[in-house]
Amino acid sequence: MKKKTYELDLTTQGPLYPPSEVMDGDGNFIVIGAINCPTAADGCETRWGRAIVSPNSTVPTFGGMAPYEIVESFDDSLPDHIAGKVLHTLPLPLPCTNYPMLFAPEQYPHANLEKRPSYAFHKAPIPDLKPEHGRQLQGPVTLADWARARGELTVELVENRRAARFSFLFEGLLPCSLYTIMSLRQHDLNPAGPTRPGPLGVPNVFVTNYHGTGQYDVVLPNPFPSPDTTGANRIVNVVVLWMSDQMSHGGAIGRYGLGGDIHAQLKFRKPMFDDFITQA
Repeated sequence: MKKKTYELDLTTQGPLYPPSEVMDGDGNFIVIGAINCPTAADGCETRWGRAIVSPNSTVPTFGGMAPYEIVESFDDSLPDHIAGKVLHTLPLPLPCTNYPMLFAPEQYPHANLEKRPSYAFHKAPIPDLKPEHGRQLQGPVTLADWARARGELTVELVENRRAARFSFLFEGLLPCSLYTIMSLRQHDLNPAGPTRPGPLGVPNVFVTNYHGTGQYDVVLPNPFPSPDTTGANRIVNVVVLWMSDQMSHGGAIGRYGLGGDIHAQLKFRKPMFDDFITQA
């Protein structure tokens, strides 16, 4: 396989915990993604779906699973009372998380110790911002606004299969907004020793236009090494993140991650790119 095009899936979720990177005004998680559900045998299974999830949900150790405490489930066709929910960041410290990760260790070594409340997206703190700077996002963002996002990714092997080009086209994103694209590698969620999720290229940001459309193109060295290669850590997913602080962080995807300042809007439902092999 040398070239393939994919459609990205709408989401509000990064890993399983916290259940979402988006909250409503009542402090519940708005989940479009993998839902942890109870089974008849008192176990737990994960199904892709949509639900309002309580912040009082049980949080297992990293790598484990427990059923979410579901307040309400909803369908793809959003009911009015769900569609109109105003989206908020997660408070700090992050609730319902078990992911032992510092996302920007050189820039913000104490980020996991910081405290602040949840903010509506259009009121999220932006460092050094003054009114005369012209913040572009002026009004509330609803779930209906969020759910308009669409994205297409074309992956092509280049440089004699020593690299791959990732080319994205987007529509329906939040207008006049800064986004980051992160890579998820196969060991980033490994309970035995997770690697730090990083950006898909540096610089790894793009800004949408007034209509919420945008594009992003990047070439990465050897992103899909053969699985039997020593130390192989293949890219298995990509995640399109709206940045509530409207900042870029160099070799880090964000300051806090997981809904504190990054908010997953598009990704794939399952690991991808098995058809590709690159070499160093």
